[in-house]
Amino acid sequence: MPTLLLCHAFPLDSRMWDRVRGPLSEHVRLITPEQRGFGGTDLGTDPPSLDTVAADALALLDSLDIDRALVGGCSMGGYVAMALLRAAPERVAGVLLVDTKAVADTDEARANRLRIAENAERNGIAPWLADSMLPALLRDPARADEVRAWMESQPGAAVAWAQRAMAARPDSRETLRGLDSDVLVVHGDADALMPLDLARDLADLTGGRLAALAGVGHLPPVEAPDAFLAAVLPWVRSFA
Repeated sequence: MPTLLLCHAFPLDSRMWDRVRGPLSEHVRLITPEQRGFGGTDLGTDPPSLDTVAADALALLDSLDIDRALVGGCSMGGYVAMALLRAAPERVAGVLLVDTKAVADTDEARANRLRIAENAERNGIAPWLADSMLPALLRDPARADEVRAWMESQPGAAVAWAQRAMAARPDSRETLRGLDSDVLVVHGDADALMPLDLARDLADLTGGRLAALAGVGHLPPVEAPDAFLAAVLPWVRSFA
């Protein structure tokens, strides 16, 4: 059975995979780590860097005696997957990119991340972070209270660290261009944070397949688990 390592989105934790965990686990050894500082984990003292988060993921695979895995993530988790590809492409058997992008932040986006980091450290994150992010994260408001609770359970220090790490991330297009791995790109076509054109770019760069989920926002495993599984399960079965 292949292993699938899935990295969660910002500012959530591994609970975002709960609705798809059971069906996926029938076909893969599913690993959904908590990224630094999230989900009750220790933030540590390392400077903010997604390379550090990727190194944590590789160390986890080492601890489980897993040489190669399918690697994926949603949004920030996709950035981590790209950092892992930069660090150790030989460890990656296939790539799942969910509502994420390869390009680095613009100057404006980077400055906004740093403002959010400073505010999180100074004032905590409730309720302003969820207030500002939820309309863009979810097309279906029925999940808003649950996602708000996940967000507001995260420490302000972890939110600040992750924002600074994402602000510093490099452009990953060269890493992905002509990637020698089987790639699936899954993207909600109603994603208000990342338009579908960014997913098309990922598919073009990697030679991968794009599954656009109709009427779905930035967090497909949360608000449209059936559509997400319909796209992903045939892909994971192909590695059996």
